[in-house]
Order: sequence, then structure tokens, then C-alpha cells
Amino acid sequence: MPTIAYDASRSALYTPERHPTLFEAGRAHTPVQWAVEAARLAYYRAEESEAERLRLAEALGSAGFGAPRFFRDHATCAFGTSNGGDGTALIAFRGTQPDEIRHLATNLQAQQTEWSESGGRVHAGFAKAARSVLPQMRDWLGGEARQHSRLILAGHSLGAALATLAATVLQPALTVTLGSPRVGDADFVAALAELHVMRIVDGCDVVTQLPPALSFYAHAGAVRYIRCLDGVCVDDPSPSEIEADRLQGRARYAAEHAWRPGSVLLRELADHAPINYARGFF
Repeated sequence: MPTIAYDASRSALYTPERHPTLFEAGRAHTPVQWAVEAARLAYYRAEESEAERLRLAEALGSAGFGAPRFFRDHATCAFGTSNGGDGTALIAFRGTQPDEIRHLATNLQAQQTEWSESGGRVHAGFAKAARSVLPQMRDWLGGEARQHSRLILAGHSLGAALATLAATVLQPALTVTLGSPRVGDADFVAALAELHVMRIVDGCDVVTQLPPALSFYAHAGAVRYIRCLDGVCVDDPSPSEIEADRLQGRARYAAEHAWRPGSVLLRELADHAPINYARGFF
């Protein structure tokens, strides 16, 4: 059972960077925990102030990682870091920030374009954003982080989509996505078949259901589903199991959370909060 309480607050959804790190110094963390928390830490606005940069560095340091290297373009922000213990290189992509109109514009460019990097057609806005930072990442991996033993990619929401696209180029050992929208068509998904992609879905999260499957978009990777009723993460449940859990989850949310001041009105949105993904692994 999760040790972190479910958080239905608007602040958990809209300002995830306010929550302190879940990493604990001296505690052993799994690679999946590294990725899940890094996807949340990517929201720390370290590019805006020295205080936030130090806060991020301290959070990563408590899990054995070094100071972050930032990769930025007008609509994209990510960081890379290396683990001093086993040499793992980790890249985490930031997701959509509600106060960043550039991020919202990226999400709205839903027409498909060719993804020549691996084949297939993908969301045009996601493709443009990923291509803007991939050269910086390749330079880092071939330079400062050239001695890395393996590469892990992670991201939440928009960041999850960018991590999925980057996986076809950087060929990581593991890609962990939280609350990912659909990124490309069936041909694009097929190009990811040989890679280890862990796609985590938290209950009713509406973002994981966009763009609609009937619009020539498909999901990459088998789902790991965080159940609404107990917060436990299970592997690849059937569609009927997911729908039954969601029905009960919506009813419980309406009774316990939706009416409280400061809460998100709908579970479909509250489940998208990064901390509600992290609670399935910490």
C-alpha cells in the first residue's frame, strides 16, 4: 500500500515543484524510483533562480546523482544527471506548466508529421519540441556523460511524450513515462518495440486518453496501472478491470474530495498530478 496520501489539491496538479523531494539520503532507490521522482523534479524551475538550482541539485544528490545539466529551448526544458555509484545517466523532461503559453501551444499542434528518426508519424508539436533539445542531449552524452553505464529517460505529461520520442534516438536502457498522451501512430509505436518502455497510468488520468485512439494515435509500451481504489500499481490489467476501477474511483472521489475547498473538481484531472503517480512507487 502507498505510504503517501492521495493529493486532490489544485496545487499538486498545477504547481508540483512546490513539493519537497521524495528521495531520502542513505536510502537505496530503484531505477524506476529514480525515473518517477526525476520526472517530478523536472518541474523545479532551476533555470529561474540559483535557489531553485541548488534545491534541485540537493534533491538529486540525496539519491547519489551529481549536479544537473540543463537542456533548454523556447518550449522545452529538461535536465541530465549522472549517478556517482553505478554510472547511470538520467534525463528527465519537464511536462506542461499551466502558466507557460508555449507549452500549451505545443500540446495543441496535434496534426501528425513524419518522424524520420525512427519511422511513423507523430504529434507535430511534440516532434518540434523534442528535436529542439536532442542535439544538446547527444552532446552531453558524448561528452561530459560519455562514461555512463546506461541511460534512463523519464517524463510526465508533455515530458512523457518527449521522453518517448527521445527514446527512438538515444536508445536508453529504460524509459519511464508518467501520464503520457498518445505520441504517434502504429508505425511509430512499432519502432519502440525493442526498447524497454514503462508507461504508467494513474487511475482516471484524462491526459493518458488523448489524443483519441480513433485519430490514428496509439500508445507505446505495456501499461502499469495505479488503481484508484488502493493506489497499488499493477501490470497490464485488462480494459474491463481498468474501467471497473475507474467507475468506483470516480464515485469515491466525488464523495471524499471534489467538494472540498482547494480540491480539483474532477478525478480525471486530479489523477494527473505528479505526486499521485509517485505515491505508487514510494
